[in-house]
Amino acid sequence: MSVHPDLHQHYVRACQKLGQPENPFIAHVLQEADKNDKIRWTKGITLKIAGSNHLVPVQRVTDDDLQVLASVLCNTGFVTGLDLRCNVLTDAGAKHMATLLQENSTLRDLNLMFNDIGTSGAELIARALHRNETLVNLRMTGNKIGNKGGMFFASMLQINSTLEKLDLGDCDMGTQCLIAIATVLTQNKSVKAINLNRPLLYSQEEETTVHVALMLKKNSSLVELHLCKHEMKNFGVERLCEALYENSSLRYLDLSCNKITCDGVKFLGELLKRNQTLEILDLSANRIEDDGAIYLSEALALHNRILQALSVVSNNISGKGLVALSDAMKTNMDLSYIYIWGNKFDEAACMAFSELIQTGRLKPNCTDVEPYEVDGRVHLAELSHGLKKHYYWTPSCGEVTNKDANASLALAAVSEY
Repeated sequence: MSVHPDLHQHYVRACQKLGQPENPFIAHVLQEADKNDKIRWTKGITLKIAGSNHLVPVQRVTDDDLQVLASVLCNTGFVTGLDLRCNVLTDAGAKHMATLLQENSTLRDLNLMFNDIGTSGAELIARALHRNETLVNLRMTGNKIGNKGGMFFASMLQINSTLEKLDLGDCDMGTQCLIAIATVLTQNKSVKAINLNRPLLYSQEEETTVHVALMLKKNSSLVELHLCKHEMKNFGVERLCEALYENSSLRYLDLSCNKITCDGVKFLGELLKRNQTLEILDLSANRIEDDGAIYLSEALALHNRILQALSVVSNNISGKGLVALSDAMKTNMDLSYIYIWGNKFDEAACMAFSELIQTGRLKPNCTDVEPYEVDGRVHLAELSHGLKKHYYWTPSCGEVTNKDANASLALAAVSEY
């Protein structure tokens, strides 16, 4: 553990030493952290310095600000988490972060999502993680590190054996680095969750999905996999399903925002009849329609008792498919979370889900619809619940109070290792 001088005192001295003006937002966060004296010495604390606070105007963290903060945190033993999302950090800031990662031995969680870090910054952070043995969770979401930046992280995963969660979503990665990451994960035994959302793919051959499938056949440690916006079609889903027959670790599969139709869901339905590990399946923003919903319903009603959460938001499903899903929930008592908004609700569908909620079979916090009545007819209104409710944001004050509204947090076995 570090010596006791307060973080804020350290910060003021560091600003004077480096000739930098104090950032009032950082100063305020450090002062608040100093008040949590008992907590920080027992459990460790997370410094929340996110630049996206809508309640209080904040001065966003710059590269120079990070240089000072990193010098303060290098020898601090009780800061275990650092949230720097939505600031204005660039590759120069990444250099200071790399120094911190090499010198600090207690930081476990680092959130850098939606800054301006590019390829060279990604190289610095990835190289720092070659030696770092404490960081468990890294979010690079939304930093345009590109294909080359992704390759540096692929190389890092060959060496690092402590990182468990890596989020590279919305990073403009390409085919080459996705294949490299998939190849490395056939050998890596530490990564439990990886997000590869929204790469920039220019081929229709689905090579990246094929390589991810090959990885899933050999990998026995990956629990959570996000493949949103991969231009995946039915061919890719079939390859994934073939691989998942041989996989016994994956619990959370995100296939949202792809081009999957009912033919692709047929393979998923067959998989669900035999799979004994998958607990969360996200098919939001595809086009599975009624036939796809019926395939899923048959598997869930008669065979599968493992899946706990299903999202079919915005899938062009009409009353027939939605009623089939509600009927499946009457026989399958293990499916606790279902999200259906953005489909075509007829009276039968509204009645079916209203009945599930009113009888207590479906808890209001475990779905994204709420029944209401007008002129004797039941309708469904949207609720802001979902699998990834707190993916891009979390409450500015306090903790997430109702984890059930965000299924991936509520199912702690999947999201917390």
